[in-house]
Amino acid sequence: MKAILLAAGIGTRLRPLTLHTPKCLVPINGIPLMTYWFNLFRLYNINEVLINLSSFPDQVNDYISRNANDFKLHLFYEDEPLGSLRTLIENRHFFADGEEVFIFYSDNLTNINLNELYSFHISHSFPFTMGLFRANKPKDCGIAELNSDYIITDFIEKPRSPKSNLANAGIYLTNKDIFNFIPSSLNKDFLDIGFDLLPLLINNMKGYNIPELLIDVGTISNLQSAEKIVTKHPELFAFMQR
Repeated sequence: MKAILLAAGIGTRLRPLTLHTPKCLVPINGIPLMTYWFNLFRLYNINEVLINLSSFPDQVNDYISRNANDFKLHLFYEDEPLGSLRTLIENRHFFADGEEVFIFYSDNLTNINLNELYSFHISHSFPFTMGLFRANKPKDCGIAELNSDYIITDFIEKPRSPKSNLANAGIYLTNKDIFNFIPSSLNKDFLDIGFDLLPLLINNMKGYNIPELLIDVGTISNLQSAEKIVTKHPELFAFMQR
């Protein structure tokens, strides 16, 4: 199976940690965040991974060369972050074989069951599934509305007045058909999945409620919370012992 790991973020909210360390390698209990992702990929037989790099790419490349030799890797360097959607567009060839592709924001920590997400995705005919979770601060997230068939009928990125706390988890499953929804007129240098793509998919994607742990570790306080969870509940990350 294939995945894209979006890892080009600068990590402004994690400073001073990210002044000398790329966000995707910030440690959680002494283990780089990317290690959690690679072990999760191994658990679910994801063996081909595209990773975009921007902040401290030499550090990330060195880490990958020492810790990910069992994957078929594609590294995409961005002098400046292009935005998550622009990265997908520039790597459209990664979708060419028609295989389903997972997309992950690397600044999440999760023990999601990817088999369950995959089963949900292939059970419907839409080209896109968005992972969802219950957010403590919905104003900081993309908020989705679902109907009884799990079709996403509305989506607003960082709304001023959220209608719910059902939030975009930054975990998706899709295929090459997604590019049919991206108009050629959408040609800005920086394009974001949340702001620029997901509103175009309203009524053409389904939402999957993630029952497992998911925490955005993009802030110092969330990173500290994640470390406490890993310490108190190591059973949630048994895949790290593989």
